[in-house]
Amino acid sequence: MKSISKMLVAITILLSFAACNAQIRNARTETVKIYGNCGMCQTTIEKAGKARKVAKVSWNRDTKMASVTYDSKKTNQDEILKRIALAGYDSDKFRAPDNVYANLPGCCQYERSPKIAATMEMPKAKMDKAEPKTAPKAEPKTQAIPSQTKEVNLMTAVFDAYFAVKDALVQTDGAVASGKATNLLNAIKAVKMDKLPMDVHVVWMKVSRDLETDAAHIAESKDAAHQRDHFMALSKNIYALIKVSKYEQPIYYQFCPMANDGKGANWLSKDNAIKNPYYGAQMLSCGKTVETIR
Repeated sequence: MKSISKMLVAITILLSFAACNAQIRNARTETVKIYGNCGMCQTTIEKAGKARKVAKVSWNRDTKMASVTYDSKKTNQDEILKRIALAGYDSDKFRAPDNVYANLPGCCQYERSPKIAATMEMPKAKMDKAEPKTAPKAEPKTQAIPSQTKEVNLMTAVFDAYFAVKDALVQTDGAVASGKATNLLNAIKAVKMDKLPMDVHVVWMKVSRDLETDAAHIAESKDAAHQRDHFMALSKNIYALIKVSKYEQPIYYQFCPMANDGKGANWLSKDNAIKNPYYGAQMLSCGKTVETIR
């Protein structure tokens, strides 16, 4: 009887594991080392790496090894390890930002590898004179998550495409808005997340899917009313993104109290003058600027 019970338990566990993996299509499983100490670390690591029906992580606190299963058509190991690094946990591939690691509870502050996250560059004057007698050394495996001080703004194409959609809705031109939203969707898909500064990267991970969904809805329709419904949510996420990004000029966050069935709705504009995308010519100047983003 005991042996039968054990077999039933084993079968139940296997079936549960299979059911869990069945939720992830195009599943690929890989093993990678992630540094941490305790059960609290395990909870944070697994939560950071998880994405519903896309990725799951199972981390062993004793071996420090993690089993990473993911949909190979929707994500990859690097993106999962970046999320875990942004939660404070190093892997052999990505080093967590120092300030995030420093904010971990004391029991979770594991011994960090002394690997250097980025190679040093020779001064330009010496580079000009140096003769390349030997092949350059390979870069260390550990990569740094982009820092908050990086000035290159890789989001400009997304913001410009958003403003083009807004301008089309001001004109209540659903056909033009659809085309501009297609450009926006392409700009969103073209963003290289690993090139973003850390603070932009964090926000992008939270909003990119919703941005893509709302842009797709606007692109697929020529009905301005339907497009405006999705433009409200789109504007909310663009606002979160532009707050942590740099843009070439001040941006005005504007509000119409009449939109959204009297609940009000916001949008962003490069002009301080009100041109309402929710009503167009009906109430072109309805609204006000509530914030200037510099």
